[in-house]
Amino acid sequence: MSYQNLEVYQLARENSNLVHEMSLKLPKFELYETGSQIRRSSKSVRSNIVEAYGRRRYKNEYIRFLIFALSSNDETLDHIESLFETRSLIDQELYHRLVKQTTLLGKKLNRFISSIEKIHESGPRAPEPRNQNLETRT
Repeated sequence: MSYQNLEVYQLARENSNLVHEMSLKLPKFELYETGSQIRRSSKSVRSNIVEAYGRRRYKNEYIRFLIFALSSNDETLDHIESLFETRSLIDQELYHRLVKQTTLLGKKLNRFISSIEKIHESGPRAPEPRNQNLETRT
């Protein structure tokens, strides 16, 4: 199993790609400020999931990097809302899709962190989390 099989990673990758596309369509004055920040925060989510997975043998490190991912996801959501509120992001359909997807990712990361906390109690190395299909999203 690889981090690429984790549903949270797959969602984070999908979300960062969508955020990247959206950010390139922002007005010029936003491209290098908020555009750059939102690209970095959304990519940080997936990068921290990868780093967490690499440290999965150590409960505190595993959870620490997953919390970094969750924090970056919250930052991404804040940037999305800010861009919409300031009318730099004017596509309502895209805005709602981004909010829905980023919120879903946050919920799944929270659940994933909780499951790691529970299964890690049994020993120094967590068993591999079971893979969930993207089609089972709620």
